[in-house]
Amino acid sequence: MTLLDLTPRVATSDRLSTLPVVVIGAGPIGLAAAAHLLDRGIDVVVLEAGDSVGASIRSWGHTRLFSPWKHLVDPTARRMLEASGWELRDPERAPTGAELVEFYLEPLAALDPMASVIRTDTRVIGVTREGMDRTRSRARAATPFALRVATDSGIEELSARAVIDASGTYSTPNSLSSNGLGLLGFEEIADAVTPALPDVLGRDVAQFAGRHTTVVGAGHSAANTLLGLAELARQEPGTTVTWLIRNAQAVRVSSSPDDELADRARLGSRVDQAVAAGTVTVIDGFEIIRARRRDGHVELVGHRRGEIVTHATDLVVNATGFRPDLDMLREIRLELDDIVEAPKRLAPLIDPNVHSCGTVEPHGFRELTHPENGFFIVGMKSYGRAPTFLLATGYEQIRSVAAWLDGDLASASQVELVLPATGVCSTDLAGAAGGCCS
Repeated sequence: MTLLDLTPRVATSDRLSTLPVVVIGAGPIGLAAAAHLLDRGIDVVVLEAGDSVGASIRSWGHTRLFSPWKHLVDPTARRMLEASGWELRDPERAPTGAELVEFYLEPLAALDPMASVIRTDTRVIGVTREGMDRTRSRARAATPFALRVATDSGIEELSARAVIDASGTYSTPNSLSSNGLGLLGFEEIADAVTPALPDVLGRDVAQFAGRHTTVVGAGHSAANTLLGLAELARQEPGTTVTWLIRNAQAVRVSSSPDDELADRARLGSRVDQAVAAGTVTVIDGFEIIRARRRDGHVELVGHRRGEIVTHATDLVVNATGFRPDLDMLREIRLELDDIVEAPKRLAPLIDPNVHSCGTVEPHGFRELTHPENGFFIVGMKSYGRAPTFLLATGYEQIRSVAAWLDGDLASASQVELVLPATGVCSTDLAGAAGGCCS
């Protein structure tokens, strides 16, 4: 079967028909995928590396999302929840990540039969075909997938008729180095580097109070952290904040009055105010090439306007965006865009140099199809390195994919999506925040 043969052909053999669809990841998109599959009577298993659903979101749960509740709940999942007496919270209010988990993901995961198909503490370390590496073609589409997983009990392998990778990208940030490779000298400063969206006013306040923090990155994650640090600087003497970006100017989040996501529209203007007030110092045009320890501080070494320069700080927040973890897919036949590492047909629709979150065209199984029949990457990971993802887009992706897996080509092909009008998410592909927060 070629990539353009769109006729559903998964589960055509007796063996395949007895196997479940495996969904990797129990975040919003993974759980919604399970809901759609169960709604269609398709057996499914959800594998989550963390110890609970929404594990990645919990790590930045203090952060408020841009989208209101009405854009954050999958329609099929909502119908299942409402049948159990659940009610959608204030539709026009944007929740925090913690609220999204507590009031949506946890109730959804607890539903019968959802609860029985979710396996936590199960990390997928490889996906392939049973008895085949990526070079073997004969009877490939009729051969079950094999997923190697790590659990507390050891290593095991699971079989599947199809695989939906909804594992996201939060656990694989871009490098601090401007060339994309691992930062030279990172080992020397690793204990002073935090991932994107630390809780600077709550859980992590002691780490940042009274110290100099440098936020690297030009997108929404950076902006959220800068605002938190600016407030901390007002509360705690000796707290200083630097914003390090590699662009020649601070091209960042939207502050357009036309942005229907009001919380995001306000973000840009609030950062501008902090910079104008001198609470946040901007260093632009700084391309990091290495790091080192010197005199008890972290020193970042880089190119700036043709010269080698250094920047000393106490802490570094890596808000440079995220990239997909493709290591576990080495034996799967993928067709990815050369630039953003998204599925080839999807990439032109999500190019952040052209599209904002709200101008991405509706897309479904066709744009997500790979040469590996029955394998799909969905959600934030499907966007590769592009930062323009919204949850509503992912919900429509998995609705279409689930319909295709069910042999319902008509429904799978009828892709529709209404997104809020938005400003630019980011025009700096490598330095963008990677889609936080939908």
